[in-house]
Amino acid sequence: MAICDFDMIFKYVIVGWEGTSHDSRILTEIIRDPNHHFPMPPDDKYYLVDAAYTHTKGFMAPFYHVCYWLNDFSSGGRARGREEIFNHYYSRTRNVIERAFGVLKVCFPILKRMAPYSLCTQRNIVIACISLHNFLRDELFLQYDDEDIQLDNNDAN
Repeated sequence: MAICDFDMIFKYVIVGWEGTSHDSRILTEIIRDPNHHFPMPPDDKYYLVDAAYTHTKGFMAPFYHVCYWLNDFSSGGRARGREEIFNHYYSRTRNVIERAFGVLKVCFPILKRMAPYSLCTQRNIVIACISLHNFLRDELFLQYDDEDIQLDNNDAN
């Protein structure tokens, strides 16, 4: 689980959970455990979360059963109705984290096909790749600054 700013810099990352753990369970456990030092948003702010999370205080999820992915809007025309319009703007804004993960996986292909290392070693590889991403962001990733770049949804997570 990660928090990313609009410059595609990872601000908070937690790794080491099993791949079968549900996203909302991980978030709930991290928030409850003060040892994780989770940075809750201020009362008047929200983190944008994907459809795997629930819409709760501090976390804004998209409307269900309404166009959500940017590709849905580009192939189906303009957004219509309040919920579609909200999801369209939401998706454009949330696309930053999708691009950040996409860039991370392009630059560090080991993240796409992790070798069968121990869970601790896999966790350390992910942390190292994210740290290098943040350190080198301004130098190497300028080509990915275009907000309209759309990555394949399967590659961006």
